[in-house]
Amino acid sequence: MDLLRLPETDPLKIYRYRDGLFGVEMLITAVVHFDFFTWLATQPSTKAQICQHFGLADRPVDTMLTFLTALKLIRAQNGMFEVTALAREHLVKGSQWFLGPYYASLADRPVCKDLVQVLKTDKAANWGSVKTAKEWATAMQEPNFAESFTAAMDCRGTYLGAAMAKQLDLTGRSRMLDIAGGSGIYSCATVTHHPHIKATVLERPPVNEIAQQHLNKRGFSDRVSVVAVEMFTEAWPTGYDVHLISNVLHDWDFPKVRPLLAKSFAALEPGGLLVIHDAFINADKTGPLAVAEYSVLLMHSTEGKCYSTAEMSELLTEAGFRDFKYSDTAVDRGIMTAHKPR
Repeated sequence: MDLLRLPETDPLKIYRYRDGLFGVEMLITAVVHFDFFTWLATQPSTKAQICQHFGLADRPVDTMLTFLTALKLIRAQNGMFEVTALAREHLVKGSQWFLGPYYASLADRPVCKDLVQVLKTDKAANWGSVKTAKEWATAMQEPNFAESFTAAMDCRGTYLGAAMAKQLDLTGRSRMLDIAGGSGIYSCATVTHHPHIKATVLERPPVNEIAQQHLNKRGFSDRVSVVAVEMFTEAWPTGYDVHLISNVLHDWDFPKVRPLLAKSFAALEPGGLLVIHDAFINADKTGPLAVAEYSVLLMHSTEGKCYSTAEMSELLTEAGFRDFKYSDTAVDRGIMTAHKPR
């Protein structure tokens, strides 16, 4: 496998079909299960007022509002959400062009039912809406699910990892800790593009063993090591001047993201670099639509969502980091970098 190469063709549409899969289900849910636009048309409201009126939770509502804003069906002014002309004509009862009945026949789709419950309870649904499956974070403790999920993220990372690594400036740095690094594909891409770097993948059992197998198979075990650590409850190893958190924070809500960033700040060497590789909502939370759609999938199946660059900057500031920069990489992803002061 040549991790220096990028594909000659652009897989953007293929990624977006998968990542945006639940976007239409979110629109159906808003239209049919809550008649959201009809209500909002009569009384522009804050997010808190929307949550209170419908009996919904903050995290999933935030994801829904970002998605509907990106669709240009609602807009926010000074924290007050209101319907747009598009929604008023086509998604508000009483309009001669109201499309509610057109969507009503889809109300019982399994993901729509799941989204209603996630919106009400803030509890993640089963992965892929399979009722016999366990919630994602619990399922990851089982070897078979952990192997299949890690393989899915690994195949994605062969492209995303190379695109990410090409953007990094690691001049003068030597050791990178890849937090919750899965198969180690992002570490492999990084050390390939930056041969002076040695990397360590931090993963909890049983994923640490899966990571080692992938590294052995790829021939990277001499440049990328693995350490078994439960990132929430155990101390992180020190002595690293780069931390990479790739496609991890979007699985968790603010109460779990904050301690992870605090642990990174505590363990990182003074002057060290934190790299957050993820799909980011823009600062004013109006899009991009593809990321807002992906955020719906994450809201459904995990405890997280896609964070805006403004939200992440605020979280990083709370943790003590400084000098934030953002740049696009590939397929609606990007990197935010920050430094720990010396």
